[in-house]
Amino acid sequence: MNSSLPSPEEPVVIKAQSKFKVDMRLFWIFLKVNLLTTAGPTSVGLLYKETVGTILSETQFVEAVGFSNLVPGSEALKLAMFIGYASGGVPGLIAALLGAIIPPTVIMLTVASILVRFQGQDWMKHFIRGMSPAVGVLLALVSWQLMRAGSRQSFKWRTLLIAILSFIALVIFKIPPQYVLICAGVVGLFLFR
Repeated sequence: MNSSLPSPEEPVVIKAQSKFKVDMRLFWIFLKVNLLTTAGPTSVGLLYKETVGTILSETQFVEAVGFSNLVPGSEALKLAMFIGYASGGVPGLIAALLGAIIPPTVIMLTVASILVRFQGQDWMKHFIRGMSPAVGVLLALVSWQLMRAGSRQSFKWRTLLIAILSFIALVIFKIPPQYVLICAGVVGLFLFR
């Protein structure tokens, strides 16, 4: 018998190694994203750059962000679960969740101990007030990127109409975001046929 021929078990080992590589990549992506961006919504921009084209298509990413906003809880964890499961099944979900959970847990323990120590001091209040506008700008940029990515083929009056109606529903009528997202999806069914 020729010993250079692969045994029947080798393809399984290769598959297991490639699945392991996918899981490690998911872990590394979410670890890196959560280390570099400590706020859930602001991590979407970096997550977009890390996953679109390598793990997900733009359409899948927009779906992940949309659906993660429908479910209560942290956006970072919901995106980790969605992207991890979509690209690696249950092991991918676990790897992505571990990558998403470890940095915020360590950072929050550190920040909480610092805040308790310096609580009530003027410089801390000014520091936090100074961060607020930067977070607003980051959220606006991520929103713009998502709107452009989700409507790249047909960024026309329809996209602008849904954006304006969503803004009015959220700001003027104060409708909860999950209902606005569902309604925007329904309107999209009719407008983008």
